[in-house]
Formats: sequence, structure tokens, C-alpha cells
Amino acid sequence: MHDHIHHHHQGTENIKMAFFLNLVFTIIEVFGGIFTNSVAIVTDAVHDLGDTVTIGFSWYLEKISKKKRTKDFSYGYTRFSLLAAIININVLALGSVFVLKESIERLMSPEPCNLEGMMALGVLGVLFNGVAVLKLKKGHSENERVVMLHLLEDVLGWVAILIGAVVMYFVDVPILDPILSISIACYILYGASKNLKRTLSIFLQGVPKGVNMEMVTKMIKQEANVLDVHDVHLWSLDGDYNVLTAHIIVPEKTTMQDLAYLKKEIHTKLKEHKVPHATLEFELYKENCHLEAH
Repeated sequence: MHDHIHHHHQGTENIKMAFFLNLVFTIIEVFGGIFTNSVAIVTDAVHDLGDTVTIGFSWYLEKISKKKRTKDFSYGYTRFSLLAAIININVLALGSVFVLKESIERLMSPEPCNLEGMMALGVLGVLFNGVAVLKLKKGHSENERVVMLHLLEDVLGWVAILIGAVVMYFVDVPILDPILSISIACYILYGASKNLKRTLSIFLQGVPKGVNMEMVTKMIKQEANVLDVHDVHLWSLDGDYNVLTAHIIVPEKTTMQDLAYLKKEIHTKLKEHKVPHATLEFELYKENCHLEAH
């Protein structure tokens, strides 16, 4: 649990840095987009403004998620980090739809751009967003992962704008600017849909990715004095901290000392399977369990 708290603290600092980097670059980008007359940059500035707001909100919720358990939240506030990720994804998707609308309009009537300015902003975009991505890449929470993927998409978008500006510098194809913008928006929507599916699975208490429930159950069954296992539930609080509950059937003559040893062995092996939090209920053979039929 100590490692999980440390990860949360580090996550807050990572998102805080990403927020300020994104805020500074968004301001640069707004003026740069107007100066260069590039719809790809202006629409990306709008997208980055939305990113800045959601990253700020993510930072706030990440701080709340560090709070310890209370009488109202017995598991603590960890899932507030997950809530931030869901909000973040939806804002990103809405921003991408707006970008598509603006880009399609410019596609109908393309205009020349200030290519030198586009190239300069492209380099700055890769640098600012790249630094934030490298910092967030070390994170553990789903919130950090989603913010990192947003900024990684921004890096790729700026690489595309940079390449497009170089091409337009040598070849007069102003239509390439809105085409790039549409491509970036479609890529972001695709990434957002994948992230939303993963995050909703965690939010709806699906089995965590990277943890094989059948292998975990089999591992428990292989322990000495374990006759059977049932009513096994496995989920994740935030995509990083996994939780398991299970009913374990043991022989009728099992002593308290046997149970203490068995419990210790199972907890140790569960941690090896990325399950640090487990609640185990032991039942004697032939004992009638009211949950076994469910």
C-alpha cells in the first residue's frame, strides 16, 4: 500500500508539470496559429486548450485520489483518478469533433500559410509535449496513462505538421494543411475510443488487463489444504491497484495455525500476480455457503 501512495504522489507531480507545460505552449500556439494562418495549428491550439483544462482537472482529481479512506469511501478516493481519466477522454473526443468541422470547411477553400512559422511551432510542439510525455511515461495510474497518450498524440500531430510544412515549403499544396488537421483529428478520435473502452472496463470493475483470473484461481487451488475455490472476484481500483475476494474451502480438521500459514502463502503468491489487496474467506468442507450458487 505504501508503494501505491508513493505512485499517487508521483502521479500528482507528473500531471502538475504536464499542466504547466501544456498551458505555456497553448498560449504560444494560439498566437502562432493566427500568425501563420494555419488551420492545423489553430485547431490544434483549440485542442490543446481543452487538454490544458482537462489536465488541470486531472491534476485536481489526482490530488483528491491521495486522500485516505473515510466512513463514506471505505476504499479511499483512489477511483477519483479514474473519474478524471473518463472526463479527460470525453473532452478530447468533443474537441476532435470540433477540429474535424473546422478542417473540413478549410478543405473546401484552402489558404496559404506562413510555412517558416509552422516549422518553428512544429519544433516547439515536439519539444514541449515530448518532455511531458517522457515524464508521464513513468506513471502508474490510468489518469496519468490517458494524459500521457493525449500528449503523445500531440507529439505525433506536431511531427505531421512539421513534415507538412516542409513539403509545402517546396511544393505549393495549401490543401495539405487541412488534410493534416483532419488526419490528426481522426487519429485522436481513434485513440480516445480505445482509451475509453479500457477505462470504462476498469470503472465497471472488469478483470484487470495483465492479470489472468484462471491462473490466479488455479494457483490458489494448488495450495496444500485447499479443496476448492469459488466466488472469486477480481477488479482494479484505478488500473494499477488490483483487488481480489475469494471463498476457499478447506478440510474440516484444519487448525487456525494451518489457516494462518495458508493465508500468508496465498497473499504472497497473489502479490506476484499483481494482486496486492485480497480478502479471503475460508469455509470448512461441506459447509453450506449462501454465495456458492451465484
